[in-house]
Amino acid sequence: MIPLTLAEVATAVDGRLAGADPDARVTGTVEFDSRKVNQGGLFVAFPGEHVDGHDYAAGAISSGAVAVLGTREVPGVPMVLVGDALDAMGRLARAVVDRLPGLTVIGLTGSSGKTTTKDLIAQLAVRLGPTVAPPGSFNNELGHPYTALQATPETRYLVMEKGARGVGHVRYLCDVVPPRISVVLNVGVAHLGEFGSVETIALAKGELVEALPEDGLAVLNADDPRVDAMASRTRARVVRYGESERADVRAVDVTLDGRGRPSYTLITPEGSAPVRLGLTGRHQVSNSLAAAAVGRELGLPLPELAAALNELGLVSTRRMDVFERPDGVTVIDDSYNANPASTGVALRALASMRGDGRTVAVLGYMAELGDFEREGHQQVGRLAAELGVDRLLVVGEPAAPIHEGATAVGNWGGESVLLTDQAAAVEVLRSELRPGDVVLVKGSRYRTWEVADALRADAREGATEGGAA
Repeated sequence: MIPLTLAEVATAVDGRLAGADPDARVTGTVEFDSRKVNQGGLFVAFPGEHVDGHDYAAGAISSGAVAVLGTREVPGVPMVLVGDALDAMGRLARAVVDRLPGLTVIGLTGSSGKTTTKDLIAQLAVRLGPTVAPPGSFNNELGHPYTALQATPETRYLVMEKGARGVGHVRYLCDVVPPRISVVLNVGVAHLGEFGSVETIALAKGELVEALPEDGLAVLNADDPRVDAMASRTRARVVRYGESERADVRAVDVTLDGRGRPSYTLITPEGSAPVRLGLTGRHQVSNSLAAAAVGRELGLPLPELAAALNELGLVSTRRMDVFERPDGVTVIDDSYNANPASTGVALRALASMRGDGRTVAVLGYMAELGDFEREGHQQVGRLAAELGVDRLLVVGEPAAPIHEGATAVGNWGGESVLLTDQAAAVEVLRSELRPGDVVLVKGSRYRTWEVADALRADAREGATEGGAA
């Protein structure tokens, strides 16, 4: 964070000091985990039903914190007192960002692909200057200000992923950290149970472009009609990306190699260049084009931009992370989260990687689909069968409609089995996998990653045994 006195912090958060020196300066980071507090930092104490941050206030001061931002006084602890600590973090983040005129804030949202694309944009931006981006998908009311507060006077680019559970959420995050460049990836059925309809999801995602200033930039997916239509909701300049002929930044002649990695010709107003991605999945074409559109606007020349796209890699875990085991089995760990759209692209990636062995999909429950839950799961099962997946392992009774959807496809030559839990899936895989097989693991944070972890652990054990021999 930029250095601020406690008096300046109190003014920014509309708080008051208690037992604190107004001239004392915060020179370290802002942390809500007392174990991460460093010298000169500020500790934020959140009250909780089971864990109350105020109980760790004294320890944070002992670890070097200048003061504690909290909602009640703690004897002997210098405090910045506020009514709502989370709201105060947002106010403080806004104050910091407003004091960094040389900072370009890049915000992005979408129903799927946010975290991967955020990571891609950050990898391009850092070529031009110091860049801050959140780890993983830390994209909510806490992650947003926490990430922004890591910006320093040297930071040139702040890349912010914006999640939402309803109308107004993206608008609030934009109030905390106003974007200069807004990127909208897609509008799908993720979190449909919370939004109620796809139209409402589009309304919420479009708040990101509405927040732009007149001299800002909206980067929109020309291949998604609902996103493309958001051009009418902003005063800012619009740049489109995609495979559509209407796109300003396009991909043509897309091909996939044996590992599902795309190559294409990148077309921009400045010319064209070949791109060969190191990322798995055809959907990475769209993600990389969004990043390319931003990189181009930030000032990367076409030759450098194309070269940088070739070097992009995975940053956040459990997102199309492909690894090969010593026994010849390839695993796609995409187990971080799932919705029908993201599961669909993962299944297509699996199908594109078919070699001499079988394709196996381990699919778990997809959460937050509301009334679309049963149909969404059935659609995924049907798609798996239509793509010719050889073996489908459906984990858990809530995911049973995936099994139903797959087995309803009459001409499918594969097999689906409904399993009780992750341990059962691991047991089946250990008994059935053979060299050449490709396995996809995908689910909504219901411990589906335990399957991927078991496959990874087996790979390490195999490598150790092989080395000992």
